[in-house]
Amino acid sequence: GRKREALAAGSPIQPIIKDVGEIYSRLLDHRPVIQGETRYFVKEFEEKRGLRELRVLEKLKNTIFETNEHVLPKCEQAMHDNLNEAFKRLQAANGMIHRLQEREHEVRKLQMDKLMALEEKRVAHWEEFMKEQQNIQAEVDEEHRKAVERLKEQYSEMEKELAKYVSF
Repeated sequence: GRKREALAAGSPIQPIIKDVGEIYSRLLDHRPVIQGETRYFVKEFEEKRGLRELRVLEKLKNTIFETNEHVLPKCEQAMHDNLNEAFKRLQAANGMIHRLQEREHEVRKLQMDKLMALEEKRVAHWEEFMKEQQNIQAEVDEEHRKAVERLKEQYSEMEKELAKYVSF
């Protein structure tokens, strides 16, 4: 910009350059306007708002202090007491469940023992039954054999007698 001003200082273009510079500063240079608006905003903000934020922050600080000093310790103590009570109850419940599981295990073991004893009795009874059936089968087979023998003898005698009558 200075070189241009120096070149144009003695020429008739100088008023035109000056007008272009003014137009540029009015249209494109927004710094004075922004500074004015900023000053206006700060002035309005300070006048209208005053110390309200400071009072709100002070009130908030007092609330936080009271919470930290009084409410929080009470809450911690109540939580500690309730958690201890809950922990004791959970331990008692856990012990009861453990005892119930042991009883159930014992009952199942007794039932299994009874089932095994019944199974052994059933197997022994079945073996005895099968031996008895074999003995009965042997007796029936023997009786059948004797009956077949008798019938053979009877038929052979009948044939002999029949042979006597056939000779007629």
